[in-house]
Amino acid sequence: MPAISVVNVNSSRFILTGFPGLEGDYFWLSIPFSCIYAVVFLGNCLVLHVIRTEPSLHQPMFYFLAMLAVTDLCVGLSTVHTVLGVLWGLSREVSLDACIAQSYFIHGLSFVESSVLLAMAFDRYVAICNPLRYSSILTKDKVMKIGVAILCRSSLLIPPVIIRLKFLNYCRPHVLSHSFCLHQDLIRMACSDIRFNSAYGLALVISNLLLDAVLIILSYLMILRAVLATASREERSRSLQTCGSHLCAVLAFYVPIIGLTMVHRFGRHRSPLVHVLMGNVYILFPPLMNPIIYSIKTQQIRRRVQRLFSLKGM
Repeated sequence: MPAISVVNVNSSRFILTGFPGLEGDYFWLSIPFSCIYAVVFLGNCLVLHVIRTEPSLHQPMFYFLAMLAVTDLCVGLSTVHTVLGVLWGLSREVSLDACIAQSYFIHGLSFVESSVLLAMAFDRYVAICNPLRYSSILTKDKVMKIGVAILCRSSLLIPPVIIRLKFLNYCRPHVLSHSFCLHQDLIRMACSDIRFNSAYGLALVISNLLLDAVLIILSYLMILRAVLATASREERSRSLQTCGSHLCAVLAFYVPIIGLTMVHRFGRHRSPLVHVLMGNVYILFPPLMNPIIYSIKTQQIRRRVQRLFSLKGM
């Protein structure tokens, strides 16, 4: 790829990677990717519109869902310009400052999504295990405080490791592994001491993503114990159905992360196309699937969406 040789190791610009070996098919690849981003934006906006306009959905569970939809919209907005820019042939270069900013938003929003999923697990735990106190435990004020805490936790812990990227010496070829910027991609090209970035980054993953996953699993173990103690089979089924959408959202978020981590850790000698595919799944799968999951599996959302489209069709 001749464009790569133009950007030397002393430049402050980096080359984004599209789909290696498929450069001649970028026009055709841009069509499904454009459709995916359209679904991400329209689907999450639709969920937000339904929650805002339907008074019966002004409950903690749907406030957390609105937080999830806003996060997914931001994920799409933070990557659409580079992903489609590469496929449309607009630009394959990105400056160091823009790359650092994008990596901050991608990783920060990933931590926000993980935190929101944990808050939703807590919401389901309270609703099923302590239903009589649900309205007194999860008041609007407390939901707002949880939202602020999620934002602070995700936005204030990342800057130390992201800011340091600005001061590293990048002496290896400036070719990124994806069509967007990730922290681990940038430190891979650095010749400076990256021990702080590696250690702090690992601590962030453990204290955010891994801890959230463990707490979500614990909450569902307690939910399962409470449901199994319920006498009626109908009540058990109803209780588990309320958790179905959230469980699907958790899987849609964590499975791509695990897959991307495994590819980065153990698949270094595999085709670059595998890395690119897993990176795009990691970025696009959760914001694409979440509005679909909740529109199909949550009765209140599904009925409101059906009513909305039936009115427009009249």
